[in-house]
Amino acid sequence: MVAAIFWDPDPEVFSFPFFHFPILWYGVFFALGFWFAFLVFVQVFSRYSHLSSHEPLSAAKIKEIADRLTVYIVVGTILGARLGHFIFYEHPSDYLADPIEFFKLRNGGLASHGAIVGIIIAGLLFRARIRKEYPDLTWIRLLDFLAVPTALAGAFIRIGNFFNQEILGTPTNLPWAVVFGHPADGSFPEPRHPAQLYEAIWYLALFFLLWRLSKKASFLLKQGKLVGLFLILAFLFRFFVEFIKTEQSRLLETSWLTMGQILSIPAILLGCYFYLKRS
Repeated sequence: MVAAIFWDPDPEVFSFPFFHFPILWYGVFFALGFWFAFLVFVQVFSRYSHLSSHEPLSAAKIKEIADRLTVYIVVGTILGARLGHFIFYEHPSDYLADPIEFFKLRNGGLASHGAIVGIIIAGLLFRARIRKEYPDLTWIRLLDFLAVPTALAGAFIRIGNFFNQEILGTPTNLPWAVVFGHPADGSFPEPRHPAQLYEAIWYLALFFLLWRLSKKASFLLKQGKLVGLFLILAFLFRFFVEFIKTEQSRLLETSWLTMGQILSIPAILLGCYFYLKRS
């Protein structure tokens, strides 16, 4: 206990007067993640536009596409993450008894695997919407452009989880163990792996790798390379880090694999498919 780091921040950044509506740190990091992801997407898309054999799109046109896509991605991320949480991490009886709970985002409950599915579906719907305007912008190419900023957004979201004192690691005696003063799950404060920070650091490193590779024509022009590498590396790490995380799902309390590990396997296989698929 003496060697551990004590962590117990106020989850609220500030509260609007009169309305009593608090702004939470998690929400701030979530919004920052999307904002920086938007900027990164524009840069990656612009890079591709100038490398491809077609006439480059103007900066204004690229921003217009990014603006339109953002609506799809935000909705897809939230709906996918929320549905993923209720389907894979909660007992059906709980949310069927109170369906309104689905809309109470402030109570927490967003699953990253569901978010990825939501992003993939949102990209597919957006591609169908603009296919006549931009026939060269295929679904898989769009996912390539999204993979780089998604890694960065993932790092921000995990930092938000750290502030929320949720997605806890297992107990440990390591010198960088963290004692969460008020764990979101109500568990006893004890030295734990800061699993949220492990993931945040990995996703940040993955972002820099993908950002660097996106500058290489051999990666950017070949469809599926960036999104495939993202899915493989992100969820391989997720699979192994789950060994030092507490089980989040109420459906697999006795399983030898966590729900996060089970859901990571198809994501890794999908990544292999995208990466090995011929353009």
